[in-house]
Amino acid sequence: MSLPAQMRFVALPSFGPPEAMNIVTGPLPVAGEGQILVRTEAIGINRPDVAQRQGTYPPPKDASPILGLELAGEVVAIGPGVSGYAIGDKVCGLANGGAYAEYCVLPAGQALRYPKGYDAVKAAALPENYFTVWANMFQMAGLTEGEKVLIHGGTSGIGTTAIQLARAFGAEVYATAGTTEKCDACVKLGAKRAINYKRENFAEVIKAETGQGVDIILDMIGAAYLEKNLASLARDGCLSIIAFLGGAVAEKVNLGPIMTKRLTVTGSTLRPRTAEEKRAIRDDLLSQVWPLLDSGKLAPVIYKTFAFDDVVEAHKLMETSSHIGKIMLRL
Repeated sequence: MSLPAQMRFVALPSFGPPEAMNIVTGPLPVAGEGQILVRTEAIGINRPDVAQRQGTYPPPKDASPILGLELAGEVVAIGPGVSGYAIGDKVCGLANGGAYAEYCVLPAGQALRYPKGYDAVKAAALPENYFTVWANMFQMAGLTEGEKVLIHGGTSGIGTTAIQLARAFGAEVYATAGTTEKCDACVKLGAKRAINYKRENFAEVIKAETGQGVDIILDMIGAAYLEKNLASLARDGCLSIIAFLGGAVAEKVNLGPIMTKRLTVTGSTLRPRTAEEKRAIRDDLLSQVWPLLDSGKLAPVIYKTFAFDDVVEAHKLMETSSHIGKIMLRL
């Protein structure tokens, strides 16, 4: 397959608002050891992309400086040491940066086949959210059948994924969201009760609904919710923190419940994990989650799809937090 010498990609000459991004032309990346080169057909927009654009989430030293962490498309080149892929295969995957481009290098251990019946947009809506939720809620927090889980940001890409996955594996799900419409969406996805955090104290609702509290909380808010999160956990519960949208520094918080209830507090970011760790998450997803996507028991919630040239508008929508589900780009 003959490839062009140049590609279009989203450049970020300086940190700033969405308008700081512009589309330019440059050379294609080359698939190195253990990598495949994908001709991009669709891209998922994620909060880390916004943070990187704003200058608060720098990429690792060995990662592409180009924005973008998830994509779907066609394999057009295969690097040394890669097996199991062929030119023309359709894959989605978790990139180490570089997805906001017509071509992107993808570690082979972070690529996944399209679920049955999926197009590029649906497939590209999967990797970042499913890798994150599986690693934090299942691998680290150990969610099992019959447990109770509270998911903050229930209508975000992470939230809509976490609600569905938790229900699929037999958990009782509670979620928070900021409007009646968003709360209704959480319930439709499988939450037993959705809590409007602007009108209700979620800790009080959780206590009233469960008596003892929940076993796991998946939290992207951080400091602003820490005390109420600790109050909402049952004995031997686990607080899993994946972002700090409500701040990273908590002051005058009573940490007593951590000791009296034997709580565990975990936190992680996906991007700095090793290739081996990401491959292990990928392998779990293929064996345990992809069959549920194949059968239609799980599906990404896609709010709006923009043309690649409209990446600025896509980021503006992300910053409003008015969406329910994923924001996508199509090439």
